[in-house]
Amino acid sequence: MDQYKHKNTGPGKKMTSDSGFKVSNDRWSLRAGRRGPTLLQDFHFYRKQSRFNRERIPEKVVHARGFGLYGDFEAYKSMSHVTKARFLQEAGCKTPVFCRFSNFIGSKGSKDTAVDIRGFAVKFYTQEGNYDMLSLQFPVFILADAMKFMDVTHAVKPNPTTDVPQATVAHDRFWDYVASNQESAHMTMWLMSMRGRPRSWRMMAGWPINTFIFMNEQGEGTYVRFKWTPKLGVHSLLLDEANIIGGVDPDFHRRDIIEAVEKGAYPEYELGVQLISVKDECKYDFDVLDATKLWPEEEVPVEIIGKLTLNRLVDDFFAEEEQSSFDPATLVPGIDFSNDPVLQGRAFAYRDTDYHRLGSTGNINEIPVNKPISEVNTNHRDSYSKYRIDVDSITYHNNSLAGNTPAETPPEQGGYSHYPEEVEGQITRERPSESFFDYFTQARLFWNSLSGPEKQDLVDTFIFHLQSVKSKSIRQKNVDMWVNVDQEMACIIADNIGVDRPKGTHVPVTKKSAAISQLHTPSSAYTQKVAVLIGNGFNGKEVKRTLDSLHKNGVFIDIISEKLGTVTGDDGTKINIEETFMTKYPVLYDSIYVVGGSADNQQKFNQNIQEFIHVAYKYYKPIGVATTGQSYIQKSSSNNLAGVVFAANNQNFEQEFVKAIAHQRFWDRT
Repeated sequence: MDQYKHKNTGPGKKMTSDSGFKVSNDRWSLRAGRRGPTLLQDFHFYRKQSRFNRERIPEKVVHARGFGLYGDFEAYKSMSHVTKARFLQEAGCKTPVFCRFSNFIGSKGSKDTAVDIRGFAVKFYTQEGNYDMLSLQFPVFILADAMKFMDVTHAVKPNPTTDVPQATVAHDRFWDYVASNQESAHMTMWLMSMRGRPRSWRMMAGWPINTFIFMNEQGEGTYVRFKWTPKLGVHSLLLDEANIIGGVDPDFHRRDIIEAVEKGAYPEYELGVQLISVKDECKYDFDVLDATKLWPEEEVPVEIIGKLTLNRLVDDFFAEEEQSSFDPATLVPGIDFSNDPVLQGRAFAYRDTDYHRLGSTGNINEIPVNKPISEVNTNHRDSYSKYRIDVDSITYHNNSLAGNTPAETPPEQGGYSHYPEEVEGQITRERPSESFFDYFTQARLFWNSLSGPEKQDLVDTFIFHLQSVKSKSIRQKNVDMWVNVDQEMACIIADNIGVDRPKGTHVPVTKKSAAISQLHTPSSAYTQKVAVLIGNGFNGKEVKRTLDSLHKNGVFIDIISEKLGTVTGDDGTKINIEETFMTKYPVLYDSIYVVGGSADNQQKFNQNIQEFIHVAYKYYKPIGVATTGQSYIQKSSSNNLAGVVFAANNQNFEQEFVKAIAHQRFWDRT
């Protein structure tokens, strides 16, 4: 990308127009007399203003709010036995990538922390051309056929009459859709769970949701599903936290990943594959082509094949992130579509919407962020956003004047070929199999797999959203639907949303999947964010020892006090204050370190610390307490102080506090 970078500022740089002449005055418009009207002949003003008027392009219909960054993918092993995709042929092979995280529902100006479907799209710049892998943070989709793309999108978007609400599904239209299109049950369970509120993009899994086909050099096919697993584990915000953060810092996820990259704590994800032989297509109790069903990892294990590292931010958000285009039909030899009805529709939808949005047809891949690193030779010409200057006079195939070039490449020499699947049958709109009508078996599997705190969180999130539904009939229809997943869950929801308890009971499924629960995810203190609440007169040696330990363990720290400047310890140690209680909120931190001390406005200072403690304790977060901070938190009959670590008379305070930070949530806290 370096060849496309341009620096407009610096020593000797003179302002010019876009056509190159030097500008003498960029502050005042040309007028007829000192107090007269602006003249139409002021072409500099006209060009500046008209260019500004057109700075915005149509935002994406969905996934409008996004953020992108660069990195690389390294293969751990050769997958040549199942695919001829060149970037997966050798262990150690590195491929540059561009990755975009996004929210499905909200507009570009919405909040990062909404309860939402999130995109996790990776563009591999391979030697054979670009390969786009488009994932969600769930392994399943909300519909089983692409025909309903428009319907579900219309249902989740703001009311077309009032244009509210923004970036939420807490409204009648979405829940009417869910109850009326019950194949949505499984993904709605994931959406209402903690998975719908990632703590960070760095702590979010990703699944492309669809079934693809790997094809090797022998033409043999294998069904494949992909999975991205974050090295930091999968961690989430509580609903209340997500709602508050959305107001006090709508850019929370952006700030988080920018800070991590700038500090060299590069986000890492391992790529896994689930493989099913084509001959075993009908072996399972789920249809491999059904996007509303996952492949349970206990039945189809995930094989880890490589690692993604994101290590570079974009230089120009619009040119790179906003103009990036992802399309599941952007494939390389060795990877092909299955007959998954959702994937078949996605193959058309993504590129078509970018034709509209980017004002281009065949030239989307001339935009630098989309440009392949492999050689591109085509007979396409002209249209919007044309950058390349093609100098050929022959623009058709077949031809004799140019030796019939650009020439085709046979599959055995690297040309793309499709898996030669046998196809026969009558034209129909039938579903591919009867299991497509099974809406609740895997939704029940999901419920069975959750831990106690996760189940409670899921029920609370359902209640929060359904209490916002004004139509009693829609609330009742939902309760009558959710009884198929779990009777007790549906009854609790009914009791809280003013409708009758449902009749019937849940489907008779007892299976669980350990891979579904976040209880089993890796956790560490690395890159967890701690607020250090501090005033003057602190124990210098103790605090310095603690901060050194946090830094050593890769913990991110914000030093917070009543005002910017410095605070001084009992031994003269000075600590720079980076943030204040006025600009930071307790929900923005994974943990707090209560140092305390003296302040100009002691009463206000103490109140601010008490607020941080109250919020951290309420949300089950770790709390470290310095010897000078003991007076702020006391054990009583109504609390057990689980996850609260005191420095007083504790030689192992630093280690215990780091261990508590790694634990992240203390669900047994009272």
